[in-house]
Amino acid sequence: NPVPLMPLVEVVRTVTTSPETFDRAYAFAKSLGKEAVTANDNPGFIVNLLLVPFLLDAARALERGIATTADLDRAMQLGCGHPMGPLTLMDYIGLDTVVKIADIMFDAYREPRYSAPPLLQRMVIAGYHGRKNGRGFYDYSVDPAVPSELGLGGKR
Repeated sequence: NPVPLMPLVEVVRTVTTSPETFDRAYAFAKSLGKEAVTANDNPGFIVNLLLVPFLLDAARALERGIATTADLDRAMQLGCGHPMGPLTLMDYIGLDTVVKIADIMFDAYREPRYSAPPLLQRMVIAGYHGRKNGRGFYDYSVDPAVPSELGLGGKR
């Protein structure tokens, strides 16, 4: 995210996709300089199927007081080599968008790992949508952004 910067394209094969159509779509993605992978048609495809539970777990960890916003993000950057932490990524995607994606995936799979945690739901209801409106897990009204005060304690 954003799409023009992403090297990956998930080329999705549905039950009605002909081999010729799939091959043309795959070749087109490659012609754009993208790395193409094959995914079967399912909610979330590959990346979101794995990413959404990870993001929601980060919000759950914050909600439970496991660590601060900054420490959760920094731990995943340093410990897993991620370019940004999961809370920063959710702010970038949009918290409202993350909740919507989680709702769609929960409806499809009925697995608790796709259920948006109460903290994230409350943030969206309160108008915290992330970078798009300047308020999310971080406050973007200052530069550099600082973790938002979410009433969770655990501040340093």
